[in-house]
Amino acid sequence: MNKIETDTYDKNGYIFPLRIMSEEQALDYRRQLEQIEIQYQDDAEAQHAIRYYSNFVLPFCYEITLRKEILEPVKAILGEDLLVWNLALWIKEPQTDDYVSWHQDLTYWGLDDTDEITAWLALSRATTESGCMRFIPGSHKQNIVEHKDTFSKQNLLSRGQEIAVEVDEFQAVDVKLKPGEMSLHHGRMFHASEPNKSNDRRIGLAIRYINPSMKQIGGENGHAMLACGKNNYGHFELVSPPSAPLDRDAMRNYCAAKTLHERILYEGAAQKGRSK
Repeated sequence: MNKIETDTYDKNGYIFPLRIMSEEQALDYRRQLEQIEIQYQDDAEAQHAIRYYSNFVLPFCYEITLRKEILEPVKAILGEDLLVWNLALWIKEPQTDDYVSWHQDLTYWGLDDTDEITAWLALSRATTESGCMRFIPGSHKQNIVEHKDTFSKQNLLSRGQEIAVEVDEFQAVDVKLKPGEMSLHHGRMFHASEPNKSNDRRIGLAIRYINPSMKQIGGENGHAMLACGKNNYGHFELVSPPSAPLDRDAMRNYCAAKTLHERILYEGAAQKGRSK
C-alpha cells in the first residue's frame, strides 16, 4: 500500500476495495470450495473444519494466505513478520435470515495485544442486498467496549455477541466487494452485516494475520501458520500446511486448535453457542 492508503487505514480502521485476483480466479476458488462442500456434505466434523479452520485443512486456502497481493498491504501495517492465526469462511446462504451483530473481533479471542488485521476476501459478490460487512469509521480507536451474549440462532457469531453500547448506524459504511476484491480491518473495528436477501451465496474468507509478538492469554501456546518473515517469539505452535484436503495430519492439527480455541472463546459464557 502507498502512504495515502496506510494513512486512510490508520484514520478509519479499514480500507477497501483492494483487487487481489481476477474475478475468474476468485470464482475458480469458489468452485473448488463448493466441490469439497459437496464431497463432505454428510460429515459434520469435516464441514466444521472446512468453515472455521480452512487454511489448516484445505491446500487452496493455505495458498491464498501466502499471496503477495494480500501480504504486501498487511506487511505495510503490521511489519515483515506475519502469522496466520485463523482463516474462517463466512457464508450466508441466499434468502436467509442469518446476520452478524455489531461487535469487535478481539473481544473473545484471548490475544494479548491488538497487532492483528483481518483480510476479508470475496469469492462472490458482497453487496448491500447480500449482506456485506458494515464498518463504523474510526471506531477502532476505542478500546474493547462492553459486549453481551445473545446466543441468537440467526447470529453467525459464536456467542451471538453484540456491542452493549449504542452504535450510530447512520455512520456505517457498506463494504461492497466484487469477487477477488478484499477489505482490511482492525481488530477493534465496530462491524456487522445484515441477512442475505439476494439469490446467490455470499462467500468470504476472513484471514486473521497477527504479529508473532502476540500471544494467547492464559499461558498456553496457540496454533498458527507462518505467512512470511520469521517467528522469533515461539508464542504459537506452527502448524504444517495441509498436503491434501482434510488429510489425517490436517485434521489432527484442526482438532488441537479447535480444542484450545473453544476453551478460550467460551470463557465465562453461560452456554456454548456456534462451534468455531
